[in-house]
Order: sequence, then structure tokens, then C-alpha cells
Amino acid sequence: MLDYETLKLIWWLLVGALFIGYAITDGFDLGAGILLPFIAKNDIERRMVLSSISPTWEGNQVWLITAGGALFAAWPLVYAASFSAFYLAMILVLFTLLFRPPAFDFRNKLADQRWRFFWDWAMFVACLVPTLIFGVAIGNLLQGVPLEVDDTMHFHFAGSFFLLLNPFALYCGFAAIAMIALHGAVWVALKTTAPVEKRAIKATRVFGLLFIALFIGGGFLVQHLQGFVVIDGLDPQGVANPLLKTVSQKQGAWLENFQTTPGFWAAPVAAISGSLLAMLWVRSHQVLAFVASALVPLGAILTFGFALFPFIIPSSANPNISLTIWDATSSYRTLLIMFFATVILLPLVTLYTAWVYRVLRGKITPRAIEEGTSVSY
Repeated sequence: MLDYETLKLIWWLLVGALFIGYAITDGFDLGAGILLPFIAKNDIERRMVLSSISPTWEGNQVWLITAGGALFAAWPLVYAASFSAFYLAMILVLFTLLFRPPAFDFRNKLADQRWRFFWDWAMFVACLVPTLIFGVAIGNLLQGVPLEVDDTMHFHFAGSFFLLLNPFALYCGFAAIAMIALHGAVWVALKTTAPVEKRAIKATRVFGLLFIALFIGGGFLVQHLQGFVVIDGLDPQGVANPLLKTVSQKQGAWLENFQTTPGFWAAPVAAISGSLLAMLWVRSHQVLAFVASALVPLGAILTFGFALFPFIIPSSANPNISLTIWDATSSYRTLLIMFFATVILLPLVTLYTAWVYRVLRGKITPRAIEEGTSVSY
């Protein structure tokens, strides 16, 4: 039987896998939406881009819902603290994401170009803002979130929404936009024909180079951040109580895990290599280019997770109450029951998702849009 420490580590990997699954699947939807006003010059071309993501975007978004549910079940303290710290940011994400369904469904209800123009830009905003906010959240976690805790173990945010929009966090937000736009551009190139395909290929190269520059630059900036280090009092087998440990801050501490475990360097290498290969293959081997572009969010999120480990939400206001995977998890029984449920259900969901993408393979042409033989909005 699995011990408590192993289960905690497994759920750290599983929650991370869910967020990676969301970034890879819904990531190309968000990227296509961000690029929509720029790589599609007329109504037919914009319908081609929308039709490339319309059959799957709802299923892809379920990864985010599932990740939120897993966060609540596996890390209840993290769930509570994150909603306290990022409440307004999460409301903004949900509000903008709500524009996506009507942008798909209402766009072609009227033939008026102004009506369609409005919904195209609504789609752009609904894809750009969540991507920016997700990147900003990562930037704030790397700096530490000003959290406090009261006598009843209720965490509360000791800052403001605008405090979250600091220069480094915005830098991470722009890097996230470049990453998602790269992924979306490769997808659009894979699913469409000229001239949209050619513009998507150009966008792949632009955002691929931009992401590499921002990602490497971010690595140098992280060296100068005050990272967090556990000094003592942390028991991997212990119950959820984040008040028993001692944590200190140290410049460059986020890079120590890469020094002690050199294998972690495979994550940033995968992110950069995926971007380079996507740019190289997008014209001639588009399926491989898409696989390569999927390595970019995979490598980037793993890089972030490896840097923070074992921290989940470090507190800059009171480092000793920072939440880690060892002292912010649910009970042993809860983790074990969820583990067996996941072992059964996750492979089924993965197989079904793969089958859906196989059925929907192929390119969308302007003629198919005009004749209505392709799904179009």
C-alpha cells in the first residue's frame, strides 16, 4: 500500500498533469483566438480559424474544471488561500471566458459585418485576458504572495489586485501570451490552407522567437528573486499543518532544485527545443510541429513546478506559513480514494480525447466553409 508521503508526491504530479493537459489542449484554442484578428483578413478566413477550434474547445476547457476540482480535493488549504489571494483575478478570468460561448454561437446569427466584428474581438479578449492572468499568477507565485493566517487557520490576502500586476508578473504574463500564441499558430497552420496557413506559419516564427527570448530572460531574472527555502520542521508524513515549519528567503533559491537534481534541466530544454522544432517543422511536417509546440507548455510548466518544489503558495508576508505539498494536503484516505478513481478514469478520458481528435483530423478549406460542408461559425 502507498504511504502518505508517496501519495502526496503522486498528487503533486497529477495536479500538475491536469494543468499541463489544459495548457496543451485549450492552449491552442486560446492561441487561435488571440491570433484571430491578425491572421484572418476576411469573414471566410475568420470562419476557418474558428472552425479549427469550435468542435473541441468545450472539451478542452474541462481540463481546467477538473484541475480546479482536484485542487479542492487534494489541497484544500491551497484552494482556500488561492481564492483569497487571486479572487478578483479569477473572477476576471471567468468573466472573460464567458465571452467564448456567445462568440462562437452568436457570431453568425446576423450577417451584419459590425456584429461579426464585435464577436471576433470578443473572442480575442476572451482568449488574451485569461492567458495574461495565468502568466501573472505564475509570476506572483515566484515572488511570493502576501498571505496571512488567523487563529482559526483562515488564510487571507494582505495585498491588492493591482499589487499583483507588478513588472515581473506582467513579464511572465507576456511570456505566457507568446507561448500560447505559438501553440495556437501551429494548430491553425495544421488545420487550415493558404492564405491563413501561410500567415500562421509566419506567426509561429514570430512568437517562437519571442517566447525563447522571454523564457531565457525570465530565467536570468529568477536568479535575482528572493526564493524560499525550508529550514526545519517539515514532515513529509505529517498531517496538514503549515504552521510547524521554519522558512527563510534566499536570493536565487528557486534554482537550487536544478542544482541538486540535474535531471530537472530537461524541462526548460524541452520548452526551448519544442519552440525551435515547431518553427523548423511548421511548413513541412505540421503534425510533428504541433507535437513540438505541445512540448513548450509542458516544459514551461514543469520548469515552474520543479523550481517551486515543494512549495505551492509561498507567502512573502509570513514565509513560515507558506503552503507546501507536505503540509497542505488532504487526509491519507482522501488521497488514496481519489488515486484509485484517477487510475481508472484518466486513461478512459485520454483514449476518448485521442479518438475525438482522430475523427476530426484534416484541413479546413475556404470552399468547405462556403459550401457549409465543414463545421463553421
